[in-house]
Amino acid sequence: AFGVIADIQYADAEDGYDFSGSRRRYYRQSLDLLRGAVEAWAAETPPLAFVLQLGDSIDGLNARSGKAEGALEQVLAALRRLPVPVHHTWGNHEFYNFSRARLVRTGLNSRPDGAAAGPPAGDCQAYHFIPAPRFRVVVLDAYDLSTLGREPDSPRYRESLRLLREKNPNHDLNSPTGLKEPQFVEFNGGFSQAQLDWFNEVLKFSDENQEKVVVMGHLPIHPGASDSVSLAWNYEDALSVIHSHQCVVCFLAGHLHDGGYCLDSHGVHHLTLEGVIETSPESNAFGTIYVYKDKMILKGRGRISDRVMLF
Repeated sequence: AFGVIADIQYADAEDGYDFSGSRRRYYRQSLDLLRGAVEAWAAETPPLAFVLQLGDSIDGLNARSGKAEGALEQVLAALRRLPVPVHHTWGNHEFYNFSRARLVRTGLNSRPDGAAAGPPAGDCQAYHFIPAPRFRVVVLDAYDLSTLGREPDSPRYRESLRLLREKNPNHDLNSPTGLKEPQFVEFNGGFSQAQLDWFNEVLKFSDENQEKVVVMGHLPIHPGASDSVSLAWNYEDALSVIHSHQCVVCFLAGHLHDGGYCLDSHGVHHLTLEGVIETSPESNAFGTIYVYKDKMILKGRGRISDRVMLF
């Protein structure tokens, strides 16, 4: 069994609203909800094997108030109360607060040392691990292609900006207005070819060894589990890698605070978790996933529904 949570987006700030002004965000309470999740997970028997934190652990507001380090420390302190490892993927809000180079030196870097963990290319944060025999978890870096968190003079920044401008002619690169592919906004990102090639090799190995694989990344990669704006830039490339193998049973994402779910045409479950940040203080948004030979059962708390995912 393992825990799942997404979009905590903690900030020591009064409640606010999303960019549209219609969705309430409970910045301060999100830390209490995280602590409630940790308490529930710590009490589970048998104990969990690990927890997946699906990105956006602190809110971009922290960067404006100069409180990013303190906010992150509070989130990590809550998670450190767990007696099991926490695996993190990075979202846009991590990059609003920290550069990629800085994030590597924080407690949000759960990637193990050693080249075996991920792609050899650059500073990509993808890696994989085996928590149980014939069961592998792959953590993808959905902002490997992105202008966020990178130095403007770096080759990857320039490549990402060129792609973004090619797809998004709007003056405001965070606006999807009029776009044929509305996911090409600056608050999203994508997967480099090097990461996709590495991902393909990992899945090939898992196929050969008859493993079941769960994949996680901050951004959804299936339109059935997302709105059209919240998808990874090149979500179709990631999907085609997954669909060329037998082993993947589930893709877990955050980013879209409403959550989403679909079972795709290849039998892969796409689960986008509801965000803690837009969850009222008297509810919550986290879950525990129990893994069996032929299925996974999600026991959701608060806004997250229970679900049986057969494979």
